[in-house]
Amino acid sequence: MQPDPRTAEAAHAKLRQMLRPAGGGVYVVSTGVKEQQALMQAVYGVSESQQIEPAWHAALQGIAAARVAVLGVPSDTGAGFTRGANRAPAALRGHLIGRPHAFWNADVIDAGDVRVVPQLLDDAMLSRQQIEAAREALYGRDGAGLPVSPLDMCRAALDALYVLNPSIRPVVIGGDHSVGWPAFAASWAHWERDRGRRIGLLHFDAHTDLLRTRLGVRYCFATWAWHANALLGQDGRLVQVGIRTSGRTQAHWESTLGVRQYWSAEVQARPIDEIVAEITKRYEGLGVDALYVSNDIDGTDPAFAAATGTPEPGGLTPTQVRTITQRLAARFELIGGDVVEVAPPLAHELPGEPERTLSTAADYLADLLA
Repeated sequence: MQPDPRTAEAAHAKLRQMLRPAGGGVYVVSTGVKEQQALMQAVYGVSESQQIEPAWHAALQGIAAARVAVLGVPSDTGAGFTRGANRAPAALRGHLIGRPHAFWNADVIDAGDVRVVPQLLDDAMLSRQQIEAAREALYGRDGAGLPVSPLDMCRAALDALYVLNPSIRPVVIGGDHSVGWPAFAASWAHWERDRGRRIGLLHFDAHTDLLRTRLGVRYCFATWAWHANALLGQDGRLVQVGIRTSGRTQAHWESTLGVRQYWSAEVQARPIDEIVAEITKRYEGLGVDALYVSNDIDGTDPAFAAATGTPEPGGLTPTQVRTITQRLAARFELIGGDVVEVAPPLAHELPGEPERTLSTAADYLADLLA
């Protein structure tokens, strides 16, 4: 059912305010301007910078008929050890230009990038004065009630996409893994809370991300999965694959939070068919009929993806990640996902990087879009 025209226009207006054309979410003043404009011109197939905005607005009009919407969240404020993931949405798009990929399918819409103030993360962490000052800077006089931080803008943008197309499947390109929180929360609210679906959360990562808070911060790269699991009722529908570094044991996480973890050593030691079959049986037993996939690139071994903030040796191969993703998505309807923690400025000292990491991430993105 199509939304009321006034409702649709209000949703479009919010998107135009909170987002920027694809590749334009990182705030630049002088350095990087030409590079950013060149990418946006290539994405939208225009020859002049003044043509970018109209082409982007035209693309947004296709949301109602699209199957998938891509949203870039170029924020790494919620990251940990080494940053650089804010450059991933632009770099991934640039990597895909001129290459055949599901990203360019007619039923995939690139909604653009969340507008990122690089010092901000979540509105709840900000004073009223800071919110008002950032709102004025971002929106001028027309921003009453609009969010100012990337996590809140991500959630609000996804909610607007669902208004325009209740069947849309959003795929978020991060950014650090904190963006997994609003991305999953929006999918959960739309599909499970409002539509009665049962979502299974498949999470690839070297780390558990299961802290309730980190240094007093509620939402960040290390806590998002705790909150996602809480939305699911800690009932076993969170399955984590590739874990290999944690301050707690696998037994601790599984016994206290109800998750099922496949640490990387177990994945290497067992046939992949067995693991897929176990996860499938688990989801079926829990009534799962929809799947969300959150793919942290550091779940993959650095031999295939070293350009990330916290690379950990002994990780998964792309074949393992893709096999699990594809087979579960063939059984359970894929309703959303994210690819995060790709950090193109890192690992330049290694031959073939960051192109190797971008290529791996592009394959993972293809599985979510296909």
